[in-house]
Amino acid sequence: TWCFPVVGCVSYRGYFDRAKADAFADELRAERGLEVSVYGVPAYSTLGALPGDFFADPLLNTFINFPEGELARLIFHELGHQVAYAKGDTVFNESFATTIERIGGVRWLSERASPQAREEYARYDGRRRDFRALTHRYRKQLDALYESSASDEQKRAGKLALFAQMRADSEALKTGTWGGFSGYDAWFARANNASLGVLAAYDELVPAFEALFEREGRDFKRFYAEVKRLADLPKAERRAALGASGGD
Repeated sequence: TWCFPVVGCVSYRGYFDRAKADAFADELRAERGLEVSVYGVPAYSTLGALPGDFFADPLLNTFINFPEGELARLIFHELGHQVAYAKGDTVFNESFATTIERIGGVRWLSERASPQAREEYARYDGRRRDFRALTHRYRKQLDALYESSASDEQKRAGKLALFAQMRADSEALKTGTWGGFSGYDAWFARANNASLGVLAAYDELVPAFEALFEREGRDFKRFYAEVKRLADLPKAERRAALGASGGD
């Protein structure tokens, strides 16, 4: 976790220079023995905190040519960060933005997208859901292993076995349901505890936010107002209140 002015503490770091990111990753590995995940992202949010149109979040060439549904999903996610942001709670912030992308994406597709765009998005989203389900299953198994009474040597061996099985399962998806789609190959090739941890930040509280959206009558204004209220609470109270809405 790293702390900064304005945004508070976050559990990841962003760089515009890949070499600097790799150098810092090497430092963490060498000096602290940590597993690290370094990867590119197509977009980012300034949280709407910078003044003037000149500083507005840009539409970058890294995603502007995405298929319609994917482009809409990504924009909804990044705009979600401008609605509410809780300093020092990455899981809350990213899970909220993921909820917005899912709910907003479904609504946009049903009201604005062409049949072709809906079909294309269904293929993308189907693979993404398979990926999330697979990685979530192995995160749970690894958590159980690490929390067990097994020796460190047994845990290391178990970890290697679980990662190997996860990669084998991903290959089965690739050659089966995904029809040869290789878009996740690089992720699985370098998967480690750090990369699985990042996924947890984006997914962990989504069921709770979805339940809250239903509780607020599927009304975005009411939903946003409640999320903003939660964001202002201390972290423990925020999580307890969000859990009371029906999520984890």
